[in-house]
Amino acid sequence: MDKSKITRMLAEVRKQRPLVHNITNVVVTNFTANGLLALGASPVMAYAKEEVAEMAKLAGALVLNIGTLDEEKVQSMILAGKAANEAGVPVVFDPVGAGATAYRTEAARRIMREVKVAVLRGNAAEVAHVTGKEWGIKGVDAEESDGDPVIIAKEAAEKWKTAVVITGESDVIADKDSVFLVHNGHPLLTKVTGAGCLLSSVIGAFAAVEEEVSLAALAAVTVYGTAAELAVKIRGEEGPGSFQIEFLNQLAKVGEEQIETGAKFEQVV
Repeated sequence: MDKSKITRMLAEVRKQRPLVHNITNVVVTNFTANGLLALGASPVMAYAKEEVAEMAKLAGALVLNIGTLDEEKVQSMILAGKAANEAGVPVVFDPVGAGATAYRTEAARRIMREVKVAVLRGNAAEVAHVTGKEWGIKGVDAEESDGDPVIIAKEAAEKWKTAVVITGESDVIADKDSVFLVHNGHPLLTKVTGAGCLLSSVIGAFAAVEEEVSLAALAAVTVYGTAAELAVKIRGEEGPGSFQIEFLNQLAKVGEEQIETGAKFEQVV
């Protein structure tokens, strides 16, 4: 995929302002909403079982995030996911902390079994545990491992018949046919609570305007990482607080020129 395709997708997000329905965690709700607004999408957070199916059908994409889960929220996610499937709305699933506890891991696998997920997005440990593999995890953070994220992503894509995004030092985007690596981004993203969760919702915004979900995910990850690099150049030395605010600014400002000069991705399979 060439960079002009990425800029066209970004322009479509800003033109269409897709409604992204987020059932996410209490830690990241505000940051996620502000990030989607900065990008040009329209966020909504609706959790009640009485309305999630209706809202999911109205949305351009549905994003499910189990960061602070309980049984009622899992039920809402499955109701919304099934409604989205019926309406042809793409579902992005972020299995936050899968592998940390048995309940969390099984909840993630249950959602994957009962909902047709278009994009599975997590760190290497989360995706590995959803797929039935081992990888060290501390809370919601992946630990160092000799495992290969590319292999984990390919296995998950094959098992779940979905596009897979594994974020890390280099981000992996895989489907049944291809694997891309994105080399944009910055370590300061790991110092901002909800940076990965927001990325999942940004992937949802791109999936709402692009039918090929793996390409939508590639574009979203590239734009996201490019915006982070721009923010670091401006405010990075001041620390994660200033970086977080500037990152929102750059999500709003990033465009064709920055993507053409700064996007760094490659196809490896």
